[in-house]
Amino acid sequence: MSKRDELITKYAADLKEKCGVTADMDFLTKVVIGCGPSIYNPDSSTVSGSDSKELETVKNNFLIKKLGLKDSPDLDKGIEAVIEQYGKSNKNKYRAVVYYLLAKHFKKESVYK
Repeated sequence: MSKRDELITKYAADLKEKCGVTADMDFLTKVVIGCGPSIYNPDSSTVSGSDSKELETVKNNFLIKKLGLKDSPDLDKGIEAVIEQYGKSNKNKYRAVVYYLLAKHFKKESVYK
């Protein structure tokens, strides 16, 4: 099993255990591939739900640039909802899982098709 496959399995387990979501494995795989090498770096593979600067980066680089959404208060509400769903107290919020949940939240799965 490749390192990426191991991570995909770990992210699917995280979605199930921490978010109560059964992963769409094809979609999760596409999101993980879209994350590129960041998933292999301990620092960039996670998202800090309490760091407003990092959440702003998620909004600008993922929601606006990648998913093509327009900047609005709804984006911040969506990020907040996903962080809440993942569990604010959960220290390890994997970037791929956050991106997966955000893409589902905003119904933007088609970006990865």
